[in-house]
Amino acid sequence: MPQISSSTLANGLPMHRVTLEGTRAVTALVAFDAGARTERLEENGMAHFLEHLVFKGGEKFPHYRDVNETAERLGGMLNAYTSHDLVAFHITCRAEAAMEAIDLLTDFVGRPRIDAEELDRERGVVIQEIQRYKDQPASVAEELIDRAAFGDHPMGRSVLGPEEHLRTFAREAIVGFRERRWAGASGGAFLVGNLEHVPDNGAVDELFERFPQLPAPEPYEPAPTLQPRPLVEQRDTNQSHLRMMYRPGIEATDRRGRAALSIYSTLLGGSMGSRLFDEIREQRGLAYSVWAVDHAASDLPLLQLGAGLDSAKCLEAYARMREIVGELRTEGPRPGEVERARAYAAGRRVLAFENTNAVARHAAARTVVFGEEIDPDGAIADLDAVTEEEVAEVARAVDDELAVACVGPHEAGDFA
Repeated sequence: MPQISSSTLANGLPMHRVTLEGTRAVTALVAFDAGARTERLEENGMAHFLEHLVFKGGEKFPHYRDVNETAERLGGMLNAYTSHDLVAFHITCRAEAAMEAIDLLTDFVGRPRIDAEELDRERGVVIQEIQRYKDQPASVAEELIDRAAFGDHPMGRSVLGPEEHLRTFAREAIVGFRERRWAGASGGAFLVGNLEHVPDNGAVDELFERFPQLPAPEPYEPAPTLQPRPLVEQRDTNQSHLRMMYRPGIEATDRRGRAALSIYSTLLGGSMGSRLFDEIREQRGLAYSVWAVDHAASDLPLLQLGAGLDSAKCLEAYARMREIVGELRTEGPRPGEVERARAYAAGRRVLAFENTNAVARHAAARTVVFGEEIDPDGAIADLDAVTEEEVAEVARAVDDELAVACVGPHEAGDFA
């Protein structure tokens, strides 16, 4: 049973301590509601670029070598991520090194130098990252399905942004974005794991108060209605990468609904016993990789299906995958399906939460994205409590309108 305490620092940043028994590790994570969906059109790619730039150093650790070598000396794993929803920075280390790790993290993230010369060097690195993604058809398909589903809305844009934007971003604009979006009131600091070496004397608060006090940001643009259309990037290949996106008729703020959607996606394509894996791969041999996954932004529940498969079998697989979704809609789950999927989904959550970093990321999503309390045990209990009728309800709420994306030798009309 985790012990959880929360407070708000002088700079407006919420601080959450989650003590987990039986671990020697601690994760420190800080996150802000400053992902790609908060960018203006001309800023697309800036949230991710800023994530890169802060690693170049702060006041106490002024050079990227200071940051990297200090993390290694602490035996720490240092990283960050940017999504449409969030930007987050985290370090996981042994419990004895917790305060030094927090000192490091809050220095370069809370008061980054954003050096102009380093900025110009890092442009080339991120442009190479963009080019690498373009060379990976599966990654292109992921970007394409967002554009198919949401068009010009920020949710339809790439998190990495276009190359031409990266070439023009100025330091002043990047600092301005940070000052506009990285407000404490729209973020959170999280300490998760063995907190035996994290004192309660105000020293941690002082470190996280390195983040400046900033005015609350403007709300981001609400999610639009999903656009039911196909987009294809034609490539003369033998392998096609297919993506299908549905918007289930549930509220993203409904915890029980999100849990039921998670069980539904597991039953549909989240395991080797799922319908998609069993029929599309095992029975028909249409694909090596086939899956379904659920995702929920603050105002946007989504269900995505995907497959990597022989191009000659792509349209047959697409048609059958739609039929399987339709059969679940009209006929509901088969006897035993929900029980098996529920046990599998809850079991995966239990195993994931053995990792302090996974608990910290979950806590950031719960508080920053959904405005909910941190409750790892409750998240597992939500899955355990899902009923067959709740899964059937979700299945009925997945209508036949969907966005489709495919990278391969096809036409958009093939998916009409």
